Amino acid sequence: MLLDIVFVIAGLALLVAGGEALVRGASTLAAKVGLSPLIIGLVVVSAATSAPELAVTVDAVLRGEPDLALGNVVGSNIVNILLILGVSALFLPLLIKRQIVRFDLPVMVGISILLLVVSLDGQIGRLDGVLLLAGLIAHTIVSIVVGRREVRAEDEEPDRPAPGAAPVPLWLAAILLLSGIGLLVLGAQLLVNGAVSIATELGVSSLVIGLTVVAVGTSLPELATSIIAVRRGERDMAVGNIVGSNIFNIGMVLGLPAILFGEGIPVPAAAIALDLPLMLAAAIALLPIAFTGFIVARWEGGLFVALYIAYTVYLVLSATQHDALEGVTDVMLWFVLPLVGVTLIVVTAYEVGVIRGRRQAAAEARGA
Repeated sequence: MLLDIVFVIAGLALLVAGGEALVRGASTLAAKVGLSPLIIGLVVVSAATSAPELAVTVDAVLRGEPDLALGNVVGSNIVNILLILGVSALFLPLLIKRQIVRFDLPVMVGISILLLVVSLDGQIGRLDGVLLLAGLIAHTIVSIVVGRREVRAEDEEPDRPAPGAAPVPLWLAAILLLSGIGLLVLGAQLLVNGAVSIATELGVSSLVIGLTVVAVGTSLPELATSIIAVRRGERDMAVGNIVGSNIFNIGMVLGLPAILFGEGIPVPAAAIALDLPLMLAAAIALLPIAFTGFIVARWEGGLFVALYIAYTVYLVLSATQHDALEGVTDVMLWFVLPLVGVTLIVVTAYEVGVIRGRRQAAAEARGA
């Protein structure tokens, strides 16, 4: 147990160091090749920070732990939106660019719906994996094309330094990027191995371990990268990293193993009943916030974090069959979820009214 705790602490330290190196290197490379930090976050950084999830999923499938493989991805996507996006917004309100709102968020919701649909038969087969991977590839290509077009339209200098970071040579930026990826993967592996050993000794199922311990562990690269990006002023990279990582997790981390392993990935009935719909609900909940004010405010981040805590408490109580489970379920079903729904509806209606008022005032000013 003591050695497992050491692994967890060492993994956390490596994740922080890897996130720092990855953001600095990726930001510089974005400037050198003419891509915006947003596109680097959506593509390069998202793929890098999804590497731990891919490693864990492939290893779990090879070891005959499909529940852990699926729980890792579904749990990571829930963590990314509710916990990581929420914590990042608590540090600093997150601005959301129009490309994310108009293209990337709908793609994230669409590929989440696709995952739920292909999972309804209890299996993610080879054809399902091809569909998921094709969605990721299409999103990546369009993101790069649109990103380069926007950079040229804004006449940005391709060699501008990354905001909040001292300029570094191209070769050093590449080293930082590769080192960051390596540190993130190694740190996540140490943390997950230690955390899984601790959780297994407590008698928790593979699905719950994947949804909680492993999901948080493999999502810590996204957390470290997003917080560091926010601290450096790269708020586009922070939001793009989270959205892009969710797309990569579904398209690559689940799609590729489903293609490579002919038997596919079994989907537990419990995941179809609760966790997959909740993952989709979290993605949909982000839409009204993004489509109205183009910002994730601090109170919205706090709401997301509170929802994640409630979800985790429910999973733990359900796994241990605690006496408080029935009461928590009633509170969640009849109070918390309706309250969140009403809040999102009211906020959306208010923001839409504000936007219409501004447009009307602008039109009247032009008419005058």
